Amino acid sequence: MTRKTNTAPRGETGPAVTVVIPTIGRPSLAATLAAVGPVHGHGPEVIVVDDRPGESPEPLPVPDRVRVLRSGGRGPAAARNAGWRAATTPWVVFLDDDVVPGPGWVRALTEDLARLPEDVGGSQGRLEVPLPAGRRPTDAERNTAGLAGAHWITADMAYRRTALEATGGFDERFPGAYREDADLALRVEHAGFSLVKGERLTRHPVRDDGFWSSVRFQRGNASDALMRHVHGRDWRMITGGHPGRLKRHALTTGMGLLALTLAATGGRRRRLAAAAGLAWLGLTAEFAWARVAPGPRTPEEIVRMAVTSVVIPPVACAHRITGEVRVRTDEARTSGMRTGRRS
Repeated sequence: MTRKTNTAPRGETGPAVTVVIPTIGRPSLAATLAAVGPVHGHGPEVIVVDDRPGESPEPLPVPDRVRVLRSGGRGPAAARNAGWRAATTPWVVFLDDDVVPGPGWVRALTEDLARLPEDVGGSQGRLEVPLPAGRRPTDAERNTAGLAGAHWITADMAYRRTALEATGGFDERFPGAYREDADLALRVEHAGFSLVKGERLTRHPVRDDGFWSSVRFQRGNASDALMRHVHGRDWRMITGGHPGRLKRHALTTGMGLLALTLAATGGRRRRLAAAAGLAWLGLTAEFAWARVAPGPRTPEEIVRMAVTSVVIPPVACAHRITGEVRVRTDEARTSGMRTGRRS
């Protein structure tokens, strides 16, 4: 049996690709849209999904050619679902609102998709993260740079519509821009499609998200709980991810809580409290140095790493516990609905 291939860059009734960009109104959206370029009857349809919560007082500043949908602040997974379901083309490419497609991106995208057999469900663009010259990158910049080697992230990821329909699209239980793309990729592969890397290039600039950005990033631990529930214990290995530091964070948090508890009781337990406190201090210092050592080691970076390294372990554990509770609650509710029981 000979497989059919997508050899035409355009469908008979319109462009073969729709670009879907979820946004919360970041100024970087303008650069993303400018890089995609005007349609002029040849390029892809562009749908921007406004995911700002509530009633937005001002419309998004987008070109007239761009179609805008509203998703009500339900997160990037729901926003992307609204976008691809509104599209009619056989391919949908998802871009983040803080990336800049490279020169000739539309043509390269067309070439990436035109020669793919029908059992290929997705194509990822090459992601480049420009880092500052003349100094070592900061902790935040290194985290962003890690996206360049990540698999199947929606910074620039095209999916065949049939693959999205077969899987139902993104799982809207993922609340933020974290793991929802890896989850979809695994489900697309489970549905019998393969995923490939394309030749088109997209740049992801680094940005300064503030002093506490690394602490806010710990919200992703809740999504890790859902990944483990859906895809099993080996989901990190399957997706090519790193083991993470959650176990060390749990140990660090446990030592800190033990030290405080024993110190509050007084008496002979003060020595044990001191030992637990030293263990907490050692673990925290190791974590801080692991973040400081590869960086620029400026006074500002050292202070930020020292402070946030104290805060991150308990925050990471709290988010993971919240995620586990949410998963089990949803599972119990679903089970109750199946058996006709009310919770």
